Amino acid sequence: MLRKFLPNQHVKSIFQITPKSLKEKGIKGIITDLDNTLVEWDRPNATPKLIEWFDEMNKENIRITIVSNNNRERVAAFADPLKIPFIFQARKPLGKAFRKAVADMGLKKEETVVIGDQLLTDVLGGNRSGFQTILVVPVASTDGFWTRFNRMIERRILNWFRKKGMLVWED
Repeated sequence: MLRKFLPNQHVKSIFQITPKSLKEKGIKGIITDLDNTLVEWDRPNATPKLIEWFDEMNKENIRITIVSNNNRERVAAFADPLKIPFIFQARKPLGKAFRKAVADMGLKKEETVVIGDQLLTDVLGGNRSGFQTILVVPVASTDGFWTRFNRMIERRILNWFRKKGMLVWED
């Protein structure tokens, strides 16, 4: 059961994920979380470095869709200026938003990776839906109420993975 929470890969930052590394795995599309994955949950816009990362992916024809549990206003304010498609109020870890995102990109599950900062939403949802998953260290040390609750559960799962030698993770 806990294996559904185990990502295929884990990185300290979204910036460690390169078009080359994705293409080597046959990846043509990214389904990414927004808050604390791409930017801090309370940062309204992309940073210049993140914009450069998006541009690099675009130049290499790697499609991106943001899938967030947040509301339309928050996600649109971030994604619209960048012309990145998005799905809001996704109800992750349920699979409907993941399936819609991959269909909208015109890709197969095997060609798409789910990237996020939470085991209980992003990794669990991606794994249950049959995608490869990448867990990133959250970009902010603060969270909203429900995310703080999720983090307490995640710490227990991460510690179990650590003890079993299945995952190396930094606090």
